[in-house]
Amino acid sequence: MSAYTALALQTRCLAVNRCVSDAEARERMRANIERVGRQVLGSKAFIGPDLKLVVLPEYFLSGYPLGDALPAWASKAALAPDGVEYELLGQVARQAGVYLSGNAYETDAHFPGLYFQTSFVLDDQGACVLRYRRLVSLFAPTPHDVWDRYLELYGLEGVFPVADTPLGRLGCVASEEILYPEIARGLALRGAEVLLHSSSEVASPRLTPKDVAKRARAYENSCWVVSANSAGIVDVDIPGESVDGMSKIVDPLGEVRAEAGYGESMVAHAVIDIAALRRQRLKPGMGNLLARQRLELFAAQYADSVVSPNSMLKDGELQVPGRAHFLEQQRASIEKLLTRGVLRRD
Repeated sequence: MSAYTALALQTRCLAVNRCVSDAEARERMRANIERVGRQVLGSKAFIGPDLKLVVLPEYFLSGYPLGDALPAWASKAALAPDGVEYELLGQVARQAGVYLSGNAYETDAHFPGLYFQTSFVLDDQGACVLRYRRLVSLFAPTPHDVWDRYLELYGLEGVFPVADTPLGRLGCVASEEILYPEIARGLALRGAEVLLHSSSEVASPRLTPKDVAKRARAYENSCWVVSANSAGIVDVDIPGESVDGMSKIVDPLGEVRAEAGYGESMVAHAVIDIAALRRQRLKPGMGNLLARQRLELFAAQYADSVVSPNSMLKDGELQVPGRAHFLEQQRASIEKLLTRGVLRRD
């Protein structure tokens, strides 16, 4: 398949934060899947049979934790890798005949009491072909927090996974990670041709940092970016439309091919031509940035960590922290940068 249509589906998040029990939260998540499933099927009926890839926004299933202890949110809103929610999402992918990507909180039996924010790709038969755990987060656990154990279990392939599919080689970037060029570059160097970006972000008539980053990541890595934003968040205390609009598809030259306005929308769909991308990547010239990388130049700068790994392991054993851990960790990183002379106090 050399060309197909991809959709960044802009859908509203109905959060589970105010649900009084885990059972009520799970029922709302099930209802969210059913509602999104109808939207996927309706979008395909309108756009046409060439729609083969749908990306959902961040938080589409549950919203985000607001002060919940880590084990409490894991119990309330995180998916088991083999759980019923993935089964239901797989049914959506299978019924619509699309590859379906999204982002959800997910548990891992190796790390009880924790959850990871996970981007997934389900194929058109409903099977999970990619599972990426967000690596940079201010208020959620990441593989880096249990780094030694995580690498032992999953290896580097499990940290930067790329799925080779009929739609091209797919990689996922979660939310604000679009601001970190190393993540997209790491995936591109493993062959990623299409970056699937589930996000929940402020949209504006002016360019935002994330919006600039989407164009930059596409151009510098010669890849497509399919970025789905929320159409607002319901049942939390922030103003609902603070995160709404501007889902988009960006081509390898950094040009926006399609973009949604505000509210729930299927407008952000465009044709992705993988064969043309592969031809472009094979051409010598100044614009072929992937072929001009001199990675060893930067190795020393990246060798000394700013955020220390293994912050949730002690003597190799998992230690589930309280919420205060995350800001404490960032304060320690700021002090480290001060000591190195990277930052200065007036």
